[in-house]
Amino acid sequence: MTGEGVRDGVDAADAAVSFDPLRPLLTRVAYRMLGSVADAEDVVQDAFIRWLGTDRDAVREPAAFLRRTVTRLCLDQIKSARNSRETYVGPWLPDPLVEEEEDDDVTLPLMLALERLSPLERAAFLLHDVFGVGFDEVAKTIDRDPAATRQLAARARTHVRDARPRYKLEKERGLEIADAFFAASRSGDMGALGALLAADVGMWTDGGGKRPAAMEPVLGHDVVLKLHRGLAVLFGKYGSTLVHTGMINGLPGFVTREADGELQTTALDIEDGRIVAIYVMRNPDKLRHVH
Repeated sequence: MTGEGVRDGVDAADAAVSFDPLRPLLTRVAYRMLGSVADAEDVVQDAFIRWLGTDRDAVREPAAFLRRTVTRLCLDQIKSARNSRETYVGPWLPDPLVEEEEDDDVTLPLMLALERLSPLERAAFLLHDVFGVGFDEVAKTIDRDPAATRQLAARARTHVRDARPRYKLEKERGLEIADAFFAASRSGDMGALGALLAADVGMWTDGGGKRPAAMEPVLGHDVVLKLHRGLAVLFGKYGSTLVHTGMINGLPGFVTREADGELQTTALDIEDGRIVAIYVMRNPDKLRHVH
């Protein structure tokens, strides 16, 4: 190895010492900004490359500096992501995160609500309300003054209020309902399944044009039940194997292997003991990280 190569290796190792402990937090920020595991990992790696080229001795707070870098990269990424969403086939759902044990309450319904915000509103809300970053620092990150940043966060809060859980569902109770939903939906017990569903239940299925999926949300107790009556026939004929029951994007749910050999995740939004929303991920591109 040449002297220059040695120096490059030493420099990369030195940069990694300060960067790697922050990588999980930076990935969480990026994922919540983008809704994509692969895009979040790419952004964080891009931030590391920029960290390599930075005069690190001059950076007093690496965590703040890198969080700022990642957020700005995400803001750039959102613009192109939104263009591709306009041509997305069927309902779009964020990549599923299975069994993530984090302190924040960014559940799947909240992730969907964040999609309706402007990129700056999304950044201000996530950084301040979810990650606890002060408004002065958030303002520096998004290149706005603190007063404007407070307004962005306040507007975001108003828009996402209904998507935040009114009360915390006990995890064990949620997983019991998920187990019951799996058993009833796969066995064709429509009486048991119907008793689990709220009157205004909705179902969203993301196949991304890669696997069969409903092209529009399926809304209402009777319509969702009718769909599952048909699906139960297919499950009975071709099979659907439970791989794992657990939390998916903060909601109770399960991972299955379906008849085509591909994985699928199902997440259940539950209120007052009834399922109000069913989110099914079938797009294989969004399930590569799920095991």
